[in-house]
Amino acid sequence: MPKTIDKPMPIGELARELGITTRTIRYYEEIGLLGPIERLEGGARSYQRATVLRLKFILKMKELGVSLKEIQELVQNYDTHQQDFDTITPRLLEILDLHIGKVDRKIADLATLREDIVAYRRRILDILQGKQPVVK
Repeated sequence: MPKTIDKPMPIGELARELGITTRTIRYYEEIGLLGPIERLEGGARSYQRATVLRLKFILKMKELGVSLKEIQELVQNYDTHQQDFDTITPRLLEILDLHIGKVDRKIADLATLREDIVAYRRRILDILQGKQPVVK
């Protein structure tokens, strides 16, 4: 479990803590998901607690199947409204509800596929046991 972030963290340490690559962090920064990143002398990135928490949120959303486009919409909404959770929460709930619907459809499709496989297996066993003629 990642430790509590109480001081700025370099990119390599942050990547290790979160189990992701530095390239992923750079990409999220590049597409605007992380907001402005503090740079130390020499240009090294230094991640503050707020950015680390945002990155954890992004990773959780990805884990739940939320697209980067949807995540961008959420973080832009969050930033536009001065980090007010009342503005992000309704849209977040809407996005999660959409994903619940997608998951429910996938589950139904998989249940149907399972039934088809079981029926096909049964038919093959019947053919092998001579209970059903082989159709040519």
